Amino acid sequence: MAKSYDIIVVGGGPGGYVAAIKAAQLGAKTALVEKEVVGGICLNHGCIPTKTFLKSAKVYKTLQHSTDYGVTASGTIGFDWSKIVSRKDGVVKQLTGSVAFLLKKNGVDVYNGFGDIKSANEVVVNGESLQTKNVIIATGASAIVPPIPGVEDAYKKGIVVTSRELLNVQNYPKSILIVGGGVIGVEFATVFNSFGSKVTIIEKMDGILPTMDEEVRVAYTKTLKRDGIEILTGAEVKAVNDHKLTYALEGKEVTIEGDLILMAVGTRANSKGLEHLGLEMDRSNIKTNEYLQTNVPGIYAIGDVNGKFMLAHVAEHEGIVAVEHILNKGHQKMDYDKIPSCIYGSPEIAALGLTEKEAKARGIDYKVSKVPLAAVGKALADGEKEGFIKLIVDKKYLEVVGVHIYAYNATELISEFSVAMASEATAYEIAHAIHPHPTLSELSLEAALGAIDKPIHI
Repeated sequence: MAKSYDIIVVGGGPGGYVAAIKAAQLGAKTALVEKEVVGGICLNHGCIPTKTFLKSAKVYKTLQHSTDYGVTASGTIGFDWSKIVSRKDGVVKQLTGSVAFLLKKNGVDVYNGFGDIKSANEVVVNGESLQTKNVIIATGASAIVPPIPGVEDAYKKGIVVTSRELLNVQNYPKSILIVGGGVIGVEFATVFNSFGSKVTIIEKMDGILPTMDEEVRVAYTKTLKRDGIEILTGAEVKAVNDHKLTYALEGKEVTIEGDLILMAVGTRANSKGLEHLGLEMDRSNIKTNEYLQTNVPGIYAIGDVNGKFMLAHVAEHEGIVAVEHILNKGHQKMDYDKIPSCIYGSPEIAALGLTEKEAKARGIDYKVSKVPLAAVGKALADGEKEGFIKLIVDKKYLEVVGVHIYAYNATELISEFSVAMASEATAYEIAHAIHPHPTLSELSLEAALGAIDKPIHI
């Protein structure tokens, strides 16, 4: 007799495994199907591995500037790329092992194999038919290898790589060409530039990080260029011939060369093979509502496969919202206006809510409070001077509309504003909450004070 479940989750990335654990915690008989290793792109080939590289880069850079802190180091500062890669592998293994343990601990049945979704009530894995009341599709997305002449051939030779292959490169590249100036492109640019590679970013649009606030984009672009990264904007890649890349810029075609060429032009939802389900689609993305329901009763879609936000924390939250909706355990819905996004460069960038441009477009009567990082004592003690916070509030109640932080550890500061926006807090509440001194969090306090009247320390 076929095994029967309340919920089958297909895909074991951050969205899928969190959904499965939450479902089991709420008493649902749950199965998770994953054809590779639990943890998905994020744990195995994305967020976590890149952060280990960035940490190694930061340590290397700090040691190079140790005399700024009165610390002397004898001998030359070097790095061992193979050890940086093996450290990454160790962290990944530990985390994926932890996820597997949590699934087992919570009583989730894990099937290792390809999940063939026959309907909202049947999933076949390794020839075995599993019955279910609901299916959550969490199959993620894959990096796009664009159909540019010569790219596929160079990809087969290992010269063109996506982020997945780049994380496992054993020979350190002396030069790297990065096609795409989005989050993945700039994070890898930071890593390889820190270790001394010649880095060139080729971006088709008029600037890098197109979704970020304009002031942050300008400041960050200046920093990357100052660090020696070449940024070509408005440049379109025309062809690749092994290590050579030809791009068009202002009517001229230019050919440049690199040890490796990273394709970081975006991802495409893994929705192939689901056509028979009759799902409503937006190109390769599965259309969902605020409860993650598709147009087919009993089928939900979370994470990258629905194409809303390609972010692990969004997938995780969507997983919880979907499960609670299935089990009628709450009516939380997704609010896509309050999604924090983080870029782990040097300095970091963290953003939440609307940019100033978006606030204008929506006709919001807003005001901006901008405070430089140098106003905070802890930042100076840490030897960090570059950056600022930009807080956007509506003029009537001073409710937080958006916040954009460009500073070291910006990604740790943003959560205060997530809580603030979720609870409809105003600048008054943030300013009235006592922030400890000396901490970087005082940057948030100063911004709130600036939104009300004036910051204290500038």
